[in-house]
Amino acid sequence: MMRRFLLAALFASAASAALAGNGLVEPTLKMTPQRDGKVRVAMTLDACMGKTDHRILDTLVRERIPATIFVTARWLKHNGEALAVLLAHPDLFEIENHGENHVPAVDRPVSIYGIAAAGSEAAVEQEVEGGRQAIVAATGLQPQWFRGATAKYTNSSMATINRLGMRVAGYSVNGDGGSLLGAATTAKHIAAAKDGDVIISHINQPTHEAGEGVVKGLLALKARGVIFARLDDPSFAPPGN
Repeated sequence: MMRRFLLAALFASAASAALAGNGLVEPTLKMTPQRDGKVRVAMTLDACMGKTDHRILDTLVRERIPATIFVTARWLKHNGEALAVLLAHPDLFEIENHGENHVPAVDRPVSIYGIAAAGSEAAVEQEVEGGRQAIVAATGLQPQWFRGATAKYTNSSMATINRLGMRVAGYSVNGDGGSLLGAATTAKHIAAAKDGDVIISHINQPTHEAGEGVVKGLLALKARGVIFARLDDPSFAPPGN
């Protein structure tokens, strides 16, 4: 049977990953385009820490837009109300692992965007397992995907993540630039998504302009008739499963 999705973990190009010289990689994740003329994208939102952007969450619920939410243990501790909304809509939301403390899952002592990486294999394991355990404790659900802080890894840290039973979730469209872009630019990035794209944005920065842009971009995609997918779609299974 034809798979609807194609998982591709690739080295980022020199242009898109200036950190490649340090041995860091930024995986890409895309879907296989179909021949039915329909446009499919996957919306993924990181809940790193802090609060919840209800502009985004309320829109997803109201407009019935499915999304994959990557949560950290830190976010779960302080956002019980938002978690209840996610759990109340299992048809819309998939909850996945963003780590324990929002530490880059890199097994070398480097700094990425000013954030100190885990620094060792053991520390990567703690970040992944700590996030997984927090999700299980809060939801009873076992996450299948992991996205580390900054979405940068080494090949060896990705192997560690896989060994722990997690699949590394890349993306193909950076919607909000780490929630630092303005509303108009964010909306433009998301609205321009093409068939097969996996979008990354953030749902934990309610005071940032980017959240407004995420909403506008999502509504623009819906108006185009885009079909929204989640990473737990059965056709995202690895070949042979």
